Amino acid sequence: MTTKIVIIDDHQLFREGVKRILEFEKSFSVVAEGDDGSVATQLVEKYNPDVVLLDINMKTTNGIEATRQLVEANPETKVMILSIHDDEAYVTHALKTGASGYMLKEMDSDELIEAVKVVADGGSYIHPKITHKLINEYRRIANQHTHGRGYQQPEVQVPLHLLTSRECEVLQLLADGKSNRSIGEALFISEKTVKNHVSNILQKMNVNDRTQAVVTAIKNGWVEVR
Repeated sequence: MTTKIVIIDDHQLFREGVKRILEFEKSFSVVAEGDDGSVATQLVEKYNPDVVLLDINMKTTNGIEATRQLVEANPETKVMILSIHDDEAYVTHALKTGASGYMLKEMDSDELIEAVKVVADGGSYIHPKITHKLINEYRRIANQHTHGRGYQQPEVQVPLHLLTSRECEVLQLLADGKSNRSIGEALFISEKTVKNHVSNILQKMNVNDRTQAVVTAIKNGWVEVR
């Protein structure tokens, strides 16, 4: 099946670059482009895309507001934010508004393609760098709950009852905010092998995406928060 995509960004060169990357994937089709969030609803109604890629900063209607309008008018539409901002406040606001993904514009082509596939399949995808920031926010909140005593993580119990030892290593590196490429380099395996491990982890943990896997792992004490 073909995944239909709409790209909305006020920088034409960036749009063209993203379009070229996406069209390397045979199952992707960029059906429309726009330069402001104000045209998002109109383009979705006309082209019925599977995924909308939205810049967060645009002149008239920004990506957050456009996401809110899209989700209200077309609940089935999957929205992924593209941004230069890695602050957790931006990410949290975007996700609360209804975005299914949040990627930084410093992403590489493989990360972009993987993210669009996950979002199109109904999952959520957050840039690995932001995942690490969200984990730090989790630690900050946990620290507050201990009333100043400091965050004391329980002893890590590696989930060998559920995952292989290699999958446990991959899960820890996901929690560290590593991309598939960085995980491959750290473990001296190919990026394709990393993707296979991640897929197996998600299936065994019964979660939809890597972010949920990390959150679940932290809650269960399966990874070290560092």
